[in-house]
Amino acid sequence: QVRLVELGGGSVQAGGSLRLSCAASGYTASRYCIGWFRQAPGKEREGVAVIEFTGRTFYAASTEGRFAISQDNAKNTVYLQMNSLRPEDTAMYYCAARDDYCVWPSRGGLFGYWGQGTQVTVSS
Repeated sequence: QVRLVELGGGSVQAGGSLRLSCAASGYTASRYCIGWFRQAPGKEREGVAVIEFTGRTFYAASTEGRFAISQDNAKNTVYLQMNSLRPEDTAMYYCAARDDYCVWPSRGGLFGYWGQGTQVTVSS
């Protein structure tokens, strides 16, 4: 059974940084796409950044240049380094995975595995 566990959310002032981690267990697919989505109250879920088994990465336009996704295969963990945070980055952040190539942009409809989410709050 696949399990995704997110850590690293919290509160930070605008301009600050946070690093999220997503530890994956029970995952055996050789082809995968794993990454981060977020949803703010009253807004649709949006893709933030994903990384493919090939190493390719994909970012939302609003996060490119500020966020960086990476993976540590030895630890089965994916990281999202978030720099220059803005109040509009405030949301619940979810780790998600699918057993195939990344399709981007995405709102997560093709992703079958989800974590419980971690809150990120950026104050001005």
